[in-house]
Amino acid sequence: MIAKDLRVSVRSVQRWRQVWEEGEPRAVRSQGPASLSRLSERQFAQLEAELAKGPAAHGWEDQRWTLAGSRP
Repeated sequence: MIAKDLRVSVRSVQRWRQVWEEGEPRAVRSQGPASLSRLSERQFAQLEAELAKGPAAHGWEDQRWTLAGSRP
């Protein structure tokens, strides 16, 4: 369940647990994002504004962004 909730592999959760049980809790602390954002601050602000408009404003049939085979 943990792996599914975090969207990671079961093996990753097993490794984290092993390190934690070995008494190294700092080793399982988040290191932050794996890479820096490729969006500039301006682009990120624009993305947020567009997402705030909702799916319907961008041609989707309802308020869900992803529909199997129903792209605009």
